[in-house]
Amino acid sequence: MRNPFLAGAAVVLTAAALAACGSSADGNGPEAAGAQRPAASGPSAPGPSATTSTPSGTTGTPTATATEEPGPAGPSAPGAAAQGPKTPAGEITPATGTFTEKQKKYLEDRVPKGMDPAAVLQTGQETCDKLRYLVKADRDTAVGAIATGEIKDAPAAVAGLCPQHQDLVDEAAYAYPDGTHTGKALRPGVYRSASPTLNCSWQIEGADGKELASGTSDTGESRKITIPKSARTFTSTGCYAWLPEGAKG
Repeated sequence: MRNPFLAGAAVVLTAAALAACGSSADGNGPEAAGAQRPAASGPSAPGPSATTSTPSGTTGTPTATATEEPGPAGPSAPGAAAQGPKTPAGEITPATGTFTEKQKKYLEDRVPKGMDPAAVLQTGQETCDKLRYLVKADRDTAVGAIATGEIKDAPAAVAGLCPQHQDLVDEAAYAYPDGTHTGKALRPGVYRSASPTLNCSWQIEGADGKELASGTSDTGESRKITIPKSARTFTSTGCYAWLPEGAKG
């Protein structure tokens, strides 16, 4: 279920994106490198798990214009999972300016043939901008957005462009988004719900489907649960994501 905080934030982010249109006349944005800004859309993406740091470069470097409330990435630039032939690393060059070494490394094996690499770079930078914006508002929501996949390709963007957010990616790898989790995917420990809805419910079952624990919450406030070693199935609905207490729960 989409987090209502992110849905509301999308309106703010879209407004910021529209306000930024035409602001790259200084030649530093991807638009100046020959790429059109992706169409604005709400935060999206999966992850198990990037201020931002839009990587800095020399004059003419195609980096996204930094804003306090970043515009969300649109569908025009694909993520790491995009299929099809990729542009060889040696041929990845912007229409104008140059890429920094960090940007070049991020773009390796990520630019489909025929696509402006500046558009792909901007998508990664906007992912970092979203995380920067969310972590300032509510860190648990930022981690939950990575765990649920509402912010796409976060691990790759964080590793390549904004490593200061690696802790968010690491924590999200041990989180449970809404859904049913079984077998080896279960890790005993204490977990807290991140941005639950007013219809949050959960159930923990052991061997042969025996119920070990269950509960509901209609307050919208975070709750804590313990997944025991005997658990075999954990199901969550309307709780958005469960984050580990401590490093790994």
